[in-house]
Amino acid sequence: MHTAIAHLDEPPTIAAVGIAVHGPAGRVEVFSLPDLWQLHLYGYDADLTVDGTQHTIRPGRVSLVPPGSEVRYRYRGPSEHLYVHLRLGTGGAPTSVPVIQSAGPELALLTAQLRQALAAWPHTPARAVAEVWGALWRVSRLTPPGERSAQAAHPAVAAAVALIEARLAEPLTVPEIAKAAGVSHNHLTRLFRAATDETVVGYIRARRMERARHFLCATTLSIPAVAASVGIPDLQAFNKTCRRELGASPRGIRAAGAEPSLCPGG
Repeated sequence: MHTAIAHLDEPPTIAAVGIAVHGPAGRVEVFSLPDLWQLHLYGYDADLTVDGTQHTIRPGRVSLVPPGSEVRYRYRGPSEHLYVHLRLGTGGAPTSVPVIQSAGPELALLTAQLRQALAAWPHTPARAVAEVWGALWRVSRLTPPGERSAQAAHPAVAAAVALIEARLAEPLTVPEIAKAAGVSHNHLTRLFRAATDETVVGYIRARRMERARHFLCATTLSIPAVAASVGIPDLQAFNKTCRRELGASPRGIRAAGAEPSLCPGG
């Protein structure tokens, strides 16, 4: 697994926040949390396998693993990380997040948010939830969507994602994308699902809605112009898709302004 699909429009429910130290009792751990997401901020070198996909842990990397995934850690000695175990809602638009990525220049702020959540938990749960929610949004934006293709499992997936990002405003079909990526329709469907846990059509829809929400919240473009810019020029269809995927009409989203539930980070 390379990518997790998370819904971040609702605040998370926290089950645990802490600092874990692994390694001294054994160099390998294999486990799964059936009902909980895992958010980890690492301070060590190790190897991580998520549902059979291998990743490298380095200091300053952060991982977000969905419920039910089998994780295998191979430690190289005493290993300390900040962790949050949480539940996410299902409302709003889906957001594609790399399973593991570098926090880069956001490391200090992300560390501060998680440490503040740790200090607040469990005595001030609302503060802990606020810090973790902010951290999740920060993690979701560390790697721009157009660059996440570099983490894809197959070059055809990278080519497909690049084409989708470049042509969101145009009509797109899976056979057309597959042809451009040099594979068959069925093969691309399988590769895309393996790399992102999402269908090609679902990914296109999610990216169009993410872009639509940004334009509605952050620009004064007319609603017809926004609809056309995300490849859904039929206003009735655009309105219906916004209500289904974003939870409100285009006018409602725009009127909400910086309301976090509709325009997070706005």
